[in-house]
Amino acid sequence: MSVKLKFLGGVRTVTGSSHLIQTPRSKVLLDAGIFYGRRDEFYEVNTTFSYNPKKLDAVILSHAHIDHCGNIPSLIKRGLRCKIYTTSATKDLCELMLADSGKVQKEDIRYVNKINKRLGLLFRKPLYTENEGLKATRRFRSISYGQRFNITREVVVTLYDAGHILGASVVSLEIKDAGRLVRLGYAVDLGRKNLPLLNDPTALTGLDYLIIESTYGGRFHAPIEEAKAKLCEAVNRTEESKGKIIIPSFALERTQEVIYYLAQLLEEKKIPPIPIYVDSPLAADITEVFNHHLDYLDSATQQAIKNDSNPFKLLNLKYTRDQKDSKNLNNDKRPMIIIAGSGMCESGRILHHLKNNIEDSRNTILVVGYMAKDTLGRKIVEGQRIVRIFGMEYELNAEVIVINAFSGHADKNALIEYVKSCLPLKKIFIVHGDEDQSQKLSDALGAEGLNAYIPAKEEEVELS
Repeated sequence: MSVKLKFLGGVRTVTGSSHLIQTPRSKVLLDAGIFYGRRDEFYEVNTTFSYNPKKLDAVILSHAHIDHCGNIPSLIKRGLRCKIYTTSATKDLCELMLADSGKVQKEDIRYVNKINKRLGLLFRKPLYTENEGLKATRRFRSISYGQRFNITREVVVTLYDAGHILGASVVSLEIKDAGRLVRLGYAVDLGRKNLPLLNDPTALTGLDYLIIESTYGGRFHAPIEEAKAKLCEAVNRTEESKGKIIIPSFALERTQEVIYYLAQLLEEKKIPPIPIYVDSPLAADITEVFNHHLDYLDSATQQAIKNDSNPFKLLNLKYTRDQKDSKNLNNDKRPMIIIAGSGMCESGRILHHLKNNIEDSRNTILVVGYMAKDTLGRKIVEGQRIVRIFGMEYELNAEVIVINAFSGHADKNALIEYVKSCLPLKKIFIVHGDEDQSQKLSDALGAEGLNAYIPAKEEEVELS
């Protein structure tokens, strides 16, 4: 009998990562991410499974981003009863992320059903509720980096640091097959070297096969030091103009990275000690998880914290939870930095801050993450003169600065370097990337004489 690997999602696209490993006696799922697409496609894809969740023996979760963990509550609602193996940091982050995902879906559904009522269409339900998202983590089983663990009689798993976000893992699997071992590596998502806060990604060795991401399979990152320099310049110029710096940011990792660099710039006395507000209850909670899991951070950050230089506890840094405190920031005319969600400016408190600040030329909108097509964030990056916020038109007079050096994903060169560090390999499966990025990485690996392959969704391959 052979080991089979089925690619269920996150192939030729960047969302919905999920892959199924099958042996004669075991079924193990790698990740269970939400797929993002147009509304009908969103519900169809995320509620339709080509396998029976009740028959799974284990789930291995690489990290807490919703496109990797977000459909776990849906699987539980459809009968999943097995344990979900991941790091303790990922477990704690998922308690927040999955509950927030359920909350966002509920709010989205309320809006959709208002429209459906007017059009005489059927009402929709969220994939899961806030409470169902929170309860899902009861099935999580924490394992440490480097710990070999039998998740079934045929499958042994070891997690290593992926360097992507707090607690993220690259996964090594040893799979028994008729007296021999098949060794499979899973590096989706993979971080960058020399990022603040985190350790560098761990190279997996002794593999037969590798599954690797390709988010930036054909692109290159600017040095991370460039991000710090641009951040410094933006803060100083805006402070001199008596304006505000508005930073749309994802609550998980990007917010903490920005705080880290602001702390460094303050310590180096390169920026003035103006007030910094993290206006996101989710980001505040996630930052507390960082403080609770210091052992997952790199040695430099751990040493700084031991020396009473915790970047998340600056004297001029405040976390706003109450909506009243958030609204009061709009009446505060002092120069300040406001970091708020969501990262693409599609929902959350950032919309209120943009509404109140976008027309003032003294202010700066600082973009530190990817803005998808058709989002408000993309329209701001493109410099559209008029943008709509809450249905009203506003002039984009604030300065827009984009810092592309921020990214938690390995770029083309780093991906190729990582693959080479894992050699020899029988085959490399390229996933988690838009099709053009996957193809560019495949072509680059092929030019190195390596056997790279881009699977299709629902394709099944044998690992011999």
